[in-house]
Amino acid sequence: MSGEPTGPASQSTDESTADVLDELFAVVEDRKANLPEGSYTTSLFTHEKGENAVLEKLGEETTELVLAAKDDDHEELVHESADIVYHLLVLLSMKDVDIDELRAELAERR
Repeated sequence: MSGEPTGPASQSTDESTADVLDELFAVVEDRKANLPEGSYTTSLFTHEKGENAVLEKLGEETTELVLAAKDDDHEELVHESADIVYHLLVLLSMKDVDIDELRAELAERR
């Protein structure tokens, strides 16, 4: 064994993962700027739901992630992780933190 991951996850490169996060953050930023009607993301940027809703969702999704990990539920673990990343990106956008700042902080810790 080479220690390299195999399967679908190994098909994505660091660059494509970065692209997905950049694209998702760009969509979040677009929703924040344009507030299109009917968008869940838009509702998080308006008084309809707002910052408290994002913080509540992060707490809820974190609890669900912990339970999925405890139960060794791989599919649910991936699903809840994606929910956390999405809501984290919304929160960062709300607080005017750019994804490049997050990237720089992570790089510094490497």
